[in-house]
Amino acid sequence: MRYALVHYHELTLKKGNRAYFLQRLVRNLQRGLKGTGAGAIERPEGRLLVALPDAADVAEVRARLARTFGVANFAIARWVPLDMDRLAEAVTDTIKPLRFASFRISAKRGNKRFPLTSNQINVELGTLVKSLTGARVDLERAELTIYVEVLDKGFLLSLDRTPGPGGLPAGISGRVACLLSGGLDSPVAAYRMMKRGAHVVFVHFHSHPFVTRASQEKARELAELLTRYQATSRLFLVPFGEVQREVVLAVPPPLRVVVYRRLMIRIAEDIAKRVRAQALITGEALGQVASQTLPNMATIDDAATLPILRPLVGMDKEEIVHQAQAIGTYEISIQPDEDCCTLFTPKHPATKSTVRELEAAEARLRIADLVGMACERAEEVRFAFPPTTSEVVS
Repeated sequence: MRYALVHYHELTLKKGNRAYFLQRLVRNLQRGLKGTGAGAIERPEGRLLVALPDAADVAEVRARLARTFGVANFAIARWVPLDMDRLAEAVTDTIKPLRFASFRISAKRGNKRFPLTSNQINVELGTLVKSLTGARVDLERAELTIYVEVLDKGFLLSLDRTPGPGGLPAGISGRVACLLSGGLDSPVAAYRMMKRGAHVVFVHFHSHPFVTRASQEKARELAELLTRYQATSRLFLVPFGEVQREVVLAVPPPLRVVVYRRLMIRIAEDIAKRVRAQALITGEALGQVASQTLPNMATIDDAATLPILRPLVGMDKEEIVHQAQAIGTYEISIQPDEDCCTLFTPKHPATKSTVRELEAAEARLRIADLVGMACERAEEVRFAFPPTTSEVVS
């Protein structure tokens, strides 16, 4: 019998809440592995075992485990009865087709009643492998590592350890609303919050019909891709062009970008409260563009009543690009589009706005009406993974 042997790390530090965190991880795995043919999940101390019948799609199981938050690493392992002779036979069969010049044995004894220590298992199996292959033992840079875990009812034998994303199980830390643009930054910000266990609702602002629907299509693609990391998602597509026109008619050009952002925050907050999100997320990084200076961030925050979290605030563009490539959003984000940031944008936006001057500018606007109009016209789309067709709700 084969198993996916799953190790978790950060969950073990949760002490009194460990059982709850582990239960959530198991539930996420059960949902995330649907359709792969994977079987029941067992919970021996300190690890999880996912049964892999012959019909299971092992490649797809690997792909899904590699993006399940809470998983530190995993391996596809062979189950061997708790007998050293049987283990020696299994090791012999496993390495027979392989060619390697160096190796090491890494035994871990979870079952302390087993008569041999981890080191004794290492020595016994190492002697066997060396006699069969002539390969040398190398504890630092071995070409092949043979992993053995000793459990109560048997051994688990594997040859690889694949890193998982780590973090906390998706959904364990509550719900947040992310202002999702079509660019590189906000999808990465959403991912980083998912990794901390937050369930992310997406809010995308567009300027259709003043521009094409390209940014909306990108937002849908990004939300669908990111749903692979949290099982279900809701995307709100908010028309913002009419709001921008009102701002252009009433607000001095240097302040318009910050006023746009303050209005976005108010609209996103209204949606967040509707879906019971407890904070807002943005992809802002300090100093990256004119609206992301400390004075402007402070005046933008002034418009909110919910916390605004900025997971990327201390990252540079190269770091953000690298993570976007790693999580798969980069190729979508770099596609050309016409988002609301390109419409009615002044050449020289203010970099040191103050609350007083913004409140004076906003006094010329019907703030409550603009927020209400945008929220009322928002369209909601829902996504699920394993994938189904997206559902337009309103």
